[in-house]
Amino acid sequence: MRRRLANAYLSSVISISLVLLLVGVASMLLVNAGSVSDYFKENMQVSVLLKDAVSEDKAMAYSDALLKEEFIKTTKYISKEQGQMELEEMLGEDFMDIFETSPIPASIEITLNADYVSTDSLEVVKTKLAKSDLVAEVNYQASLVDALNANLSRISLILAFFIALMLFISYVLINNTVRLNVFARRFTIHTMRLVGATRSFIRAPFLVQAAFQGVFSAFIAIIALVAILFFLRNGFEQLFEIFRLDLLLLVMAIVLVSGLVICLTSTYFVVNKLVSLKKEELYY
Repeated sequence: MRRRLANAYLSSVISISLVLLLVGVASMLLVNAGSVSDYFKENMQVSVLLKDAVSEDKAMAYSDALLKEEFIKTTKYISKEQGQMELEEMLGEDFMDIFETSPIPASIEITLNADYVSTDSLEVVKTKLAKSDLVAEVNYQASLVDALNANLSRISLILAFFIALMLFISYVLINNTVRLNVFARRFTIHTMRLVGATRSFIRAPFLVQAAFQGVFSAFIAIIALVAILFFLRNGFEQLFEIFRLDLLLLVMAIVLVSGLVICLTSTYFVVNKLVSLKKEELYY
């Protein structure tokens, strides 16, 4: 009998751990949704084309000065020669033969902070950059910005729906697992009620066990989640340019609280229901 209960408890812990692992994965996506959005926005470039008369020293100094602006994240100076080499790699060396002099101006490639990557903000940035005497033209792909923001909004909605669905499924699965575990001991609950035990007295040991079960299952799920992230970090380093590992503690807390809350609430309601059953109802 003890072995059977131990096996049932172990299978229950494993089932809850697997479900909490899904909660952990969903939470990792949730807390990093902003980071993913910012990553794509901050990789969109704005090209500042400089006038032909601007010397390289002035261009480099201007590039460094731009970093002091609150809306600019990075700058990269591209000389005429470097720009010509990049164009030749794309279009072939013969492309330049039709020009007597290089048509490629020196430029500065700028990435903006995520908060400024919107159509309205970019127009303000463009106007401010164009006021410089060194700047001939400021270019960015307006259609790309609109498409990026629209797609990120859709992705956010889909992600929110997916996470809500995952949390609902997690609750249902853990609730059913706990319900089956407690229901298997319904005759013990009935016996305690017959000897005069109160509801709170009957609930207490089950709630303590549920709390321990929730914490232990969450601990296993957290270990599995950390192992998965460690594997991904070794195999897909680029992924962690987007995901923030400093938020892992928050994810761990979400998994732990989810395990505790779901196990405790499920146990509470199941025990209350079983206490109210009549003897003949225990067999169905």
